[in-house]
Amino acid sequence: MTQSNMDLVRLSDLSRDQNYNFSGEGVYDPTGYTAYGVNGDKIGTIRDALVQADTGRIQYFVVDAGGWFSSKEVLVPVGHSRLENDGVYFDELSKDQVGSLRAYNVGESYNDEYRESDERVLRGVDQNPALATDTAARSSYQERAYKTPDRLQLLEERLVVDKDRFKAGSVEIGKHVETRQENVNVALQREEVVIERHAVTDARAVEGAVLGDGSATMNIDLEAERANVTKQAYVTEEISVGKRTVTDNQTVTETIGREVLDVNKTGDVRMENDDTTLTETTTETTSRKS
Repeated sequence: MTQSNMDLVRLSDLSRDQNYNFSGEGVYDPTGYTAYGVNGDKIGTIRDALVQADTGRIQYFVVDAGGWFSSKEVLVPVGHSRLENDGVYFDELSKDQVGSLRAYNVGESYNDEYRESDERVLRGVDQNPALATDTAARSSYQERAYKTPDRLQLLEERLVVDKDRFKAGSVEIGKHVETRQENVNVALQREEVVIERHAVTDARAVEGAVLGDGSATMNIDLEAERANVTKQAYVTEEISVGKRTVTDNQTVTETIGREVLDVNKTGDVRMENDDTTLTETTTETTSRKS
């Protein structure tokens, strides 16, 4: 089926139609995803998509090129895309190509004239005019450019542990005075009076002397040492204060979930790597881990 014969509608319009059933149609809603171009440069955002009205399969992404151009939306065929968890990648889409694509306006018909003009830009016909008449190359391009990526993403939750620092405690370093009694033995000298008496063997008379008359006394000063105690401070220990980091292992437990594939088989169905053929009209649901 050629693009000109397809009835294309906006995915957002289908979403608003409550009678439209997405289940089983393989519909993938990229709205809001970041769009990346060549070399991983950010183009802008996926704003919407044009899909086949009968199947809901995406044919074009509506790309808001606000990262490269202000206020310009363009249509890029789905086959140019690579779907990843963090966005939609157009690995071969350059800024010059986006600049040459015609601006898309909501509500207008994307007719053959517009489609062929954009196709020439994306095929590089302006750079290589010989491609304009290469019908084989054009057919190959269309087959690739409008092939919807056949991909279903199964998600699982994984624990992401962040660490932050907090004040776990504090240590105050100071000093105080402790007292104790200490005895010190000190050798002190003192003077004593020494009186020596000698007997006179050849006693002689003292003329004019009268006993008790003219009594005299002698004063002798005695000296002694005494202890004068003073205190002197000495350095007995030096304290260095710092911090070090130690690592403790802690186990954190949390409940996480993941998506598993549900396969509904109704009627006579045989699947690859499945030896079971269902011939009844009942529905069997099997879960396959991703």
